[in-house]
Amino acid sequence: MKNIVPLSPIAEGLLKTVAGYDGGFKGAYNIRQDTECAGRRSSDNIKILPHREGKPGIEIHVAPGTKEETVFIPATVTRGDVADLTYNDFYIGEEASVIIVAGCGVHTDDDLEAKHNGVHRFFVGKNASVLYEEKHIGEGSGTGRRRIDPVSDIYLEEGARMTMDTIQLSGVDYTDRVTTAALKARAKLIVRERLMTTGEELAKTRFDVVLEGEDSGCDLVSRSVARGQSRQEFFSRVVGKARCHGHSACDAIVADEAVVTAAPQLDALSPDAALIHEAAIGKIAGEQILKLRTLGLTEEEAEAKIVEGFLK
Repeated sequence: MKNIVPLSPIAEGLLKTVAGYDGGFKGAYNIRQDTECAGRRSSDNIKILPHREGKPGIEIHVAPGTKEETVFIPATVTRGDVADLTYNDFYIGEEASVIIVAGCGVHTDDDLEAKHNGVHRFFVGKNASVLYEEKHIGEGSGTGRRRIDPVSDIYLEEGARMTMDTIQLSGVDYTDRVTTAALKARAKLIVRERLMTTGEELAKTRFDVVLEGEDSGCDLVSRSVARGQSRQEFFSRVVGKARCHGHSACDAIVADEAVVTAAPQLDALSPDAALIHEAAIGKIAGEQILKLRTLGLTEEEAEAKIVEGFLK
């Protein structure tokens, strides 16, 4: 392993926001700062190793039968003119149950771009369960673009289950979020995405899920708020190759001059595939604001409460 770089105050602040850092992490962890390692520790059941192919990044190996352990893998970019690319591979043993806390914060105080691109592959063994939590945030006083482009490739063996809870908090000028998945028999994938864009920010979400095995299923839900002159694009493709159930939904609130587009695609390649897509895009209803104003809130406070509840 390369030498450990010391955490900067900026990195510590970002880590607290995206991963709950309070001076350290309990259990296994790997901290990334400006393309380098700022801390790493394995546990008895979770081993963190350099990437076997020599790529920048790590491998996380969770032993079969591991129960309710947590591994932290946050990344930070603390200045402009940094383009961080990391490849992280997760190998989850059979019957294991694990929580993965990821998250990324990018910060720039100048006119140069701060960028993080994390390419994650998940190999989840039979009857294993994964909860993946990810928060993104952009900060800093500079005009340089804050960019985060996460890629997730998911492979679920028979009976495996993975839940992804992803949040984009604020300040990310550009993001292109790509998630692909292949599910074997009885495997389940649940995604809950929440994001907010303001100003001239652009956020793209792309799902491509293949339900290969009997009784496999997915539930993909994106909830978002678009303000200012920002733009959001939602694309989802669910392919059913066997008896399965697939559901995807895009639910968005639009304000000011923002634009949201949603483009679903459902491919039923088996007569027993049950696939559903839902999309709802619109502004905050006037009666909702009026109701809260009768309770003593200002219009701005009422709108903030509605948005907060919507993104929970």
